Amino acid sequence: MATALITGGTVGLGRAFATRLARDGWDLVLASRDAAGLEAAAAEFRATFGVTVEVIPTDLSVRSDTLALAGRLEDASRPIDLLVNNAGFGLHDSLVTLDPDKLARAIEVMDIAPAILQAAAARAMTGRGKGGIINVTSSAGTLTTGAYSAVKAWLTIMTESLAIELRGTGVRVVAVLPGWVETEFHSRAGIKANAFPPFLKKLVYVTPERVVATALDGLAKDRVVCVPGRRWAFAVWLARVIPKGLNRKVSGALTHSRT
Repeated sequence: MATALITGGTVGLGRAFATRLARDGWDLVLASRDAAGLEAAAAEFRATFGVTVEVIPTDLSVRSDTLALAGRLEDASRPIDLLVNNAGFGLHDSLVTLDPDKLARAIEVMDIAPAILQAAAARAMTGRGKGGIINVTSSAGTLTTGAYSAVKAWLTIMTESLAIELRGTGVRVVAVLPGWVETEFHSRAGIKANAFPPFLKKLVYVTPERVVATALDGLAKDRVVCVPGRRWAFAVWLARVIPKGLNRKVSGALTHSRT
């Protein structure tokens, strides 16, 4: 039976990935800072889907924790067939008053940790000639809305670069770039998007299940970058082709709308 390792696998998109994969018969390795949440999620998945679930309490802002998780990915006696780099958090502070410690943590969790983990997964998977890596980035990486855009743009480019390097090895790599997703992410980050009326939320939000389905479909079809939802796919395409000055104007309007 195939096994997937998911970071941030107890809530939001991570839990949606875990639920879909467990339903499809995958065994799971879940990593999160929330030890109690890990145990609760593991018990639920075992009881509901009859799969094996291993939990690894991990703080990806701590390099030693990340390296330990990388070691699990390279354990040849317990192979991992799919890595989902999902863990992350919102970062929408002003660049003028930015907390450098918070920025450093964001880069560690959402850039450096995925780089370390995908490298470990790639080494193990290429040795077997098969495997998959999904990096959850963001459509924000195509805009200029501050540090979060920069962090996610870096992760997207890193994913595309790894896909080029692994071409022909049997290991597939995909970056999934969600827009606004129906999770607690925005409320945790203090973003006003959750205040949208229901009819507008239906237009701009996608479900976690849609994100997961898009990512898995993209991986199966060897698409290096995929965007859940036609509206968001068009928005990402538009952000990439319009003049940079116009992109900055749109980004500015979005930034000001949050404050």
